[in-house]
Amino acid sequence: MQENQRINRILESLKKSKFRSSFYLKLKDKQYVKEKGIETIEKHTRDFIEKRLAPKEIKNDGKQTPMRGHPTFIAQHATACCCRGCLNKWHKIPKNIELSKEQKDYIVEVIMTWIKRQMEN
Repeated sequence: MQENQRINRILESLKKSKFRSSFYLKLKDKQYVKEKGIETIEKHTRDFIEKRLAPKEIKNDGKQTPMRGHPTFIAQHATACCCRGCLNKWHKIPKNIELSKEQKDYIVEVIMTWIKRQMEN
């Protein structure tokens, strides 16, 4: 299955979750994305994933992603890319391993696809 199809499939599944579908970008978040530019938001996203999700062991796993403060944080909750437990449940990415470059790229792509779709609404 191609990556785009995989991402589309997971985003459709997430829409069916009452919790995941409750997240959306507010006007302030959309303004921030426009102000910074999508490339900068992607750079921030990569940095957040590298520091908060990629390590093998995460001291505060399950609580490392704020519920607000940056469009990426909102997107992480909407896409179940907020902690290793959610990554395991929704994306079948195992816990207690250091994320590979491919896994990190996939997570960033899921998040950025969600953000771009939110920007179109």
